[in-house]
Amino acid sequence: MKKISVLFVCLGNICRSPAAEAIFMSLIEKKGLTDGFIVDSAGTGSWHIGKKADSRMRTAAERRDINILSRARQITNKDFDEFNYILAMDDSNFRNIQDLKNRTASAGFASIKKIQDFRSVFNEQEVPDPYFGGEEGFDYVLDILEDSVNGFLESIS
Repeated sequence: MKKISVLFVCLGNICRSPAAEAIFMSLIEKKGLTDGFIVDSAGTGSWHIGKKADSRMRTAAERRDINILSRARQITNKDFDEFNYILAMDDSNFRNIQDLKNRTASAGFASIKKIQDFRSVFNEQEVPDPYFGGEEGFDYVLDILEDSVNGFLESIS
């Protein structure tokens, strides 16, 4: 059976997208689906390449028994060929992903979507970036992502 590959993308890959990746990994692990997926996260920017996720996001996630283990990386042209789904955290990153794909020689097969298209509880059209806010912003982002990431998993299973 071919694995389903999912890439979560935000701006710097240190807050929202690594949290979404970890939430998704936690969900598929609980459902016994880990072997059926390849999961990663990336940023459209290059500022944080190689760094761990923001410590405030890691701490907030750990309180929910979610471990964020990834290291920041930047989205690349080959991601359009390697991932079935590329999920953007907001409109700006969605446009950046689309622009990169349009400049890529390979058409790729990735389906590019906004993670909030899969929300069911929260009304936000975008996942807010908690980087410049307080601790409560990280918890709120995790609430939003738990809702939309679960909705995404339900839509593909």
